[in-house]
Amino acid sequence: MGAVTVTLKWSAVALLASMATTAAAQDAPGVRFCPNRPSLGASGCTTLPGQVQVELAGVDWQRDDDGETREDLIRSEVTARIGLTQNSEAQIAWTSLGTLRTRDRTTGETTRVTGAGDVTLGWRRALSHPDGKKLSAAVQPYVTLPVGHSEIGAGDWSTGAVLPVMWRIDKKWSVDFTGQLAAAVDEDGAGRHFDATGVFGVGYALTDSVSANAEFSVERDQDPTEHVVRTLAAASLAWKPTKHTQFDLLAVAGLNHHAPDARVALGGALLF
Repeated sequence: MGAVTVTLKWSAVALLASMATTAAAQDAPGVRFCPNRPSLGASGCTTLPGQVQVELAGVDWQRDDDGETREDLIRSEVTARIGLTQNSEAQIAWTSLGTLRTRDRTTGETTRVTGAGDVTLGWRRALSHPDGKKLSAAVQPYVTLPVGHSEIGAGDWSTGAVLPVMWRIDKKWSVDFTGQLAAAVDEDGAGRHFDATGVFGVGYALTDSVSANAEFSVERDQDPTEHVVRTLAAASLAWKPTKHTQFDLLAVAGLNHHAPDARVALGGALLF
């Protein structure tokens, strides 16, 4: 797992450095650049027609320890957001590589699975302020296709809708809420069940190019095997060196027994 982690990390750094150079040369007024990253929620902003926004999770590590087994999942994900109209965009997200390491804490036995994950297709329609300013809101239906490895992907198709709302109070402060309703895949990989998530966030602009965000997430998962509630707390930093480029870092902590223990994600975004 260490070799995979290092490879993913330095590949992401090299790609994002190339992105920054390209964006610096192409920087121009009148752009609309509002990545979803690194938030747990989503943005109500949409990409302008003729432009493509690429968001990359170069290294995304998550640990889940239930006392009997410990799982470490490392994945890399890329999302393309393609502007269709002044207030709508298409989205394609793919988990390009994932490694799941599972260790039995009783026997010490360890298994490892590596492969690609699923593909998610979405469409975002802004309901107000598609530029993400003032009070912005959107609706985003999506469907996930089970094209990935069974241990990395969900094993079956799923669908749902994301409802982001953000209020920019002034140049420094913002508050946001993202609701998500989904027909999520059952734990056994066959069939679907109801799943609902709410993410509450507060953002603050440290400088013109650096912003911080704090979030609290609650999920109600009604899987047939067990109905559970997962709560998370997250903190993130985003740096935009140009109007086309972002580098970001996300740290997440599980707040109850059913939530993953910890998650750290490093990545960025580029507007073409």
